[in-house]
Amino acid sequence: MTFHVYSGPRKVAMDQVSLNGAKTAAGLQALGVGDGDSFATFMRNDIAMLETKIAGNLAGAYAVPVNWHATAEEAGYMFTDSGAKVIIIHADLLPGVASHLPPGVPVVVCATPPEIGGAYGALPELCEVPDGMVDYEVWRDGFEPLTGQPPLERGSMIYTSGTTGNPKGVRREPTSADRQARIVELALRSFGIRPGGTVAMTGPMYHSAPGAYASIAMALGNDIHLLPRFDPEGLLQAIDEHKISHMHVVPTMFMRMLRLPEAVKAKYDLSSLVHVIHGAAPCPPEAKKRMIEWWGDVIFEYYGSTEAGIVTVVNSVDWMTKPGTVGRPLDGTTVRIYDDDANILSTGESGEIYMTMNDLSDFTYHNKDDKRAEIERDGMVTNGDVGYVDEDGYVFLNDRKRDMIISGGVNIYPAEIEAALQDMPGVQDCAVFGIPHEDFGESIAAAIEPQPGASLTPEGVKEYLKLHISAYKVPREVTFHDAMPREDTGKIFKRKLRQPYWDEAGRQI
Repeated sequence: MTFHVYSGPRKVAMDQVSLNGAKTAAGLQALGVGDGDSFATFMRNDIAMLETKIAGNLAGAYAVPVNWHATAEEAGYMFTDSGAKVIIIHADLLPGVASHLPPGVPVVVCATPPEIGGAYGALPELCEVPDGMVDYEVWRDGFEPLTGQPPLERGSMIYTSGTTGNPKGVRREPTSADRQARIVELALRSFGIRPGGTVAMTGPMYHSAPGAYASIAMALGNDIHLLPRFDPEGLLQAIDEHKISHMHVVPTMFMRMLRLPEAVKAKYDLSSLVHVIHGAAPCPPEAKKRMIEWWGDVIFEYYGSTEAGIVTVVNSVDWMTKPGTVGRPLDGTTVRIYDDDANILSTGESGEIYMTMNDLSDFTYHNKDDKRAEIERDGMVTNGDVGYVDEDGYVFLNDRKRDMIISGGVNIYPAEIEAALQDMPGVQDCAVFGIPHEDFGESIAAAIEPQPGASLTPEGVKEYLKLHISAYKVPREVTFHDAMPREDTGKIFKRKLRQPYWDEAGRQI
């Protein structure tokens, strides 16, 4: 059976994608990319990006997918820090980072396909490969496919960002064939992908989870539909039209689809869905209940990190029994809760979540080996989340430790306030964060994007919240925004909302 990758009107057989990947691998080697070296991509979701993933594996190189939302300075740092020997970039993204491309590093430019350029409002002339630049397709097709036994697989080196300092590249040890087989088996248990399905890629593949999801879908044999950009009704239409069976989403997508008019939601046949998994951020419980009522018991949730991989999974039935849980640890993984003094906490007690890695190869932070110690305890790692484990072994999250607001010595979790706000009539989306306060250290601020035509006031928001949460959790400051700063998944850039307050105060904590 022949599987295909689709992007807009384009349809390419998976065998051809693999062949192109082998040609790209040969091209990378010709430019000096050897076993264990790195090359970077700065690309939107495109068939060519899948080719580069295949190429990296065949060449034994680390593919470094750089977040194309990054500023030129941020992208330049990742290009340089990763030691990328080649950079492959979409044409329309080139002008934004041209000033920070590392000197002497070959740059290969991929023409931005019309369906992708159009989705982002890029001018057609900017989607073409500039004169004098190396054209990806011409360059790729100038090589014979790389053959022979490939080196041990390195996979992707994903850069994770923190609240302070530069992002860190998660660099894994080479993956043996035996370990790779166990990883695929783990993917079957966690991501739920099966051979012969039809997959929709809804999120950017520069993120670790969507990138891994795409790789596994290719490896197992699936039709893959690359969606250029998330659109609530557009995704429903794609599910109906292409009979999508599997996809990975983030909670913001749920929220935006739930806000569609009932007539729009009823237009589309979603019965083809078999397994929809979400993660990356907490999902408001009421929203998830509504999604399960709408889509049925096809919704799964996972918890983990770029460093640790997938650690817990929960299906719809178990989640409805224990609303808010992110599931129980998978076989071979362990979750422990620690307090700030490194004591292991008991059932039901909240603290920082630490977890063992599953079958993923061990990792270090590229050029920052010492940073591993900052997140490790007793052989386990944390991504800074706070939560607890209940009497049945189910894990619950409170919030990100780094997002936690400490006001007058009291710990306040923004996720709880955001969940209450999401249920308020007239609220399209929201973000809650800490801002400087002279007496309390921090106070609570809420940024709200109202629904079209809604008439909200700060006083009205506060009065509503007082009915649903404790008074000390009600934000002191409420602001309204026509549009929030967002990633293309729809996730809010909370840091961009918070940072001006701290800059004005002349401090960061």
